Amino acid sequence: MLMPDRRTLLRRAAAGLAAAAISPRLFAQERASEALRPMTGGVVPIGRVERADRLARAQRMMQAAGIDALLIEPGASLIYYTGIGWHRSERLTAAVLPASGAPLIVCPFFEKPSIDESLAIPAEVRVWQEDENPYALIAGFLSEKRLTKGRIGIEETVRYFAVDGLKAALPEATLVRDPVTRALRMRKTAAEIALMQVAADVTMAAYRWTYPQVRAGMTPADIGALMSAATKQLGGKVEFNLVLLGQAAAYPHGSGKPQAVRAGEVVLMDCGCTVADYQSDISRSWVHGATATAEQRKVWNDVAQGQKIAFSAARLGAAAGSVDDAVRQHYEALGYGPRYALPGLSHRTGHGIGMEGHEAVNLVHGETTKLDVGMCFSNEPGLYLPGVMGIRLEDCFHMTAQGPEWFSKPPGLMAEPIG
Repeated sequence: MLMPDRRTLLRRAAAGLAAAAISPRLFAQERASEALRPMTGGVVPIGRVERADRLARAQRMMQAAGIDALLIEPGASLIYYTGIGWHRSERLTAAVLPASGAPLIVCPFFEKPSIDESLAIPAEVRVWQEDENPYALIAGFLSEKRLTKGRIGIEETVRYFAVDGLKAALPEATLVRDPVTRALRMRKTAAEIALMQVAADVTMAAYRWTYPQVRAGMTPADIGALMSAATKQLGGKVEFNLVLLGQAAAYPHGSGKPQAVRAGEVVLMDCGCTVADYQSDISRSWVHGATATAEQRKVWNDVAQGQKIAFSAARLGAAAGSVDDAVRQHYEALGYGPRYALPGLSHRTGHGIGMEGHEAVNLVHGETTKLDVGMCFSNEPGLYLPGVMGIRLEDCFHMTAQGPEWFSKPPGLMAEPIG
């Protein structure tokens, strides 16, 4: 095999640099694969013992609440109980969790082999053909258990057509809101916390690699691709990469206007990944390529203080809404707001997080749910100045017997924004 000569090597190197200038995304993705190694090799996914315990706890709560069965469609709650990772369509796939005994899985006949691949608990699977009524299978199962007149809890994300179909098949049953699944899912176990910690570690490692790669002229798509490449290489599944530049950072969830990195303007990144079904959500903001102005430093420092106030207010037994109230009271004393008015904090201080990036409960004014061990939240009291900039720092924490504990630690200085 002939080796390339020096001129050929130089031409290839020049071509590589040109490609980097034209397509920083492709260049960085190659660099990520060279520089980063997976962090998830030792991850222990949720196993049969944990899921058996979930079912047992759910059934005890159902019995105490007078609920005879739960109906659950595909989504995070179906994975939570059964391990089944499946999509929603017009064809019903669902689980029925009785207050005692093994669950029922209902699915189309031709989908059963796929359903079986991720089913992680002992359960009976009943299938329906394209010309059959899936709700008759559920009615038959509940009839065998003498529950046709029972109280059936409907998990909160189940679609109306599924509720309507079940009501028609079980006219004497009472359909009520599921009081169990939300209560279970909002209090994470040690195994769940461990997976969320790995997800946060992956996202932070991806930030540390991406941050020095950001250059003037890059677009949000360019930067997002860098973050995605790093996240994948580190072993995470990319969930979202929101990048807001300059004045667009004042829009918490983005702007459709063209954006590019410019010296002296804010770069705001809000990114998260999934590891073994559990998510991270972390935001960082900095000023690119120039010394921050006095106003930029003040807003950044105000947000950093807001994070500290929220963390301190997150006490066991406190109402979730009191965390938001503490932050908003401080911001109003600084002249922001009032309440959700701009310039100021136009969204809640935080949201629950776990298998989904946003789940119950929220750190928002008026939320009376008491903070308890195992609850997990984002802490993101951003400040937004329309037409000027926005700053968001976001890190998640979980409640322990000793109080809140960070998944990722907030940055201490604006000059060191990743931490």
